[in-house]
Amino acid sequence: MRPGPGMTARQATKRRPRRVDERAGKSPGRWERVWAVVRRIPRGRVATYGQVAALAGLGGQARQVGYALHALPGEGLAPWHRVVNARGAISLTPGRGADVTQRIRLEREGVRFDARGRIDLERFRWRPGARAAQSLTKRVAPRFVAPEVRSRNSTSKS
Repeated sequence: MRPGPGMTARQATKRRPRRVDERAGKSPGRWERVWAVVRRIPRGRVATYGQVAALAGLGGQARQVGYALHALPGEGLAPWHRVVNARGAISLTPGRGADVTQRIRLEREGVRFDARGRIDLERFRWRPGARAAQSLTKRVAPRFVAPEVRSRNSTSKS
C-alpha cells in the first residue's frame, strides 16, 4: 500500500484487520459446522475440542474449533462454554475474565470441577448416540464423492 496524503510510510505498511469472511480457505463453512455441533451439546454436559472437531468433519483439527468459537459473532449463537480441553480443563487464558465466566456457566448447569479445576469427563462428557452422531455428521460435514465414483454414476447404461 502506498502512503496516501497525510500518511507516513509506517502507517501505509500496517495491515488492515481482516473480517471473518475474508479469511483464506473455507473457514466460515467449517466454523458454521463447528457451531452446529456445539449447539447440540446439552446443558450439564461438555465436549472436548477434538470431539467437536470430529463431529464437525474436521478430525484432527481441534485447534480449528477454538478459532471458530473465538469468532462467534454473537453471544447466544452457540453455548461456547460447554467446550473444554482433553484434560477436562478450561483452556481460556486466566486473568481476562472469560475463564471465570466459563466456569460459572458450567457450574450453574450442574457441571462440577475437582480441586485442580478439572471436569470429570467420564461423568460429564457429552456422548451423542450413534444415530444422533451419524445424522449430525451427515448434516454438517461436507459431502465428498471421489471423481471416479462420480463419473461411474453419471454414465448412462444403454
